[in-house]
Amino acid sequence: MKITVVGAGAMGSLFGALLSESGISVRLYDIWAEHVKAINENGLGIELDGKTRSVNVKATTDKKTIGKADLAIIFVKSTRTGDAARVASELVSSTGFVLTLQNGMGNADIIAEVIDPGRIIAGTTSHGATMLEPGLIRHAGIGPTLIGMWSGDEKAAAQSIADVFNKAGIATETMDDIRSVVWKKLIINVGINAITALTAIKNGQILDLSSTRALVHAAVEEAMEVARTHGIKIPDDMVEHVFQVAEATGANRSSMGQDVDNKRQTEIGAINGAVVKEAQKLGLNVPVNQTLTTLLETLQAHYS
Repeated sequence: MKITVVGAGAMGSLFGALLSESGISVRLYDIWAEHVKAINENGLGIELDGKTRSVNVKATTDKKTIGKADLAIIFVKSTRTGDAARVASELVSSTGFVLTLQNGMGNADIIAEVIDPGRIIAGTTSHGATMLEPGLIRHAGIGPTLIGMWSGDEKAAAQSIADVFNKAGIATETMDDIRSVVWKKLIINVGINAITALTAIKNGQILDLSSTRALVHAAVEEAMEVARTHGIKIPDDMVEHVFQVAEATGANRSSMGQDVDNKRQTEIGAINGAVVKEAQKLGLNVPVNQTLTTLLETLQAHYS
């Protein structure tokens, strides 16, 4: 299997390196020339538990040099999904598949504007990675990856990709109801990301004050109502699950928080903003998510 990773940020680089280590033919594509050059000259450095190893994986800024892949994995920020989908459509073979493991809601639908929905696989991953410098990332967390067909019934394709991932040490399961999985991951991000980004705290610190916990509870409850109105099955203990995730990742700075720290555009539109958009379609009121979205949009519009 030939795999191209579109978006060689921390997560894209991590997955590409793990797959390459297992013997899979992998090519990383990104427009960040300094990062690509560092990978090609020195290998990709992966820091884990205080130790760093170097992985040989090919990277390029020139998509014309890649050739057709059996699988294109999109790992860009949600704000760039449209551009990445068009690149993936050029790099994947006519019988190949496109996989999104991005944060937020709406990525698969954007990809479906240029890729046959029956060739789209969506999912979530609990792996975490942080970019330290060009050519060097930190593997910040390890957890399950869940994938499934976005449309159609090509379950064998999803399973074959899961098999490849498992061989590479990326524990992966296939799911029939992948939309519920994506919504659950979205709700976790709804409860953690915007609040930590706005307050400059780490994930675990949302548990310190009863007032902060109440804010998380309110944001999550709104998202749960929207999901259930859409017919998505959401566990009753979802709020408690968000608190458990915050505790388990307590020392981490959320990806949205890192974006704010570095004055980058965030994925607020695909997370809390996605809840707002879906609520408007349904005639529901989600004032907490609306406020969090507006505050984040205001903040990033006024970066110095």
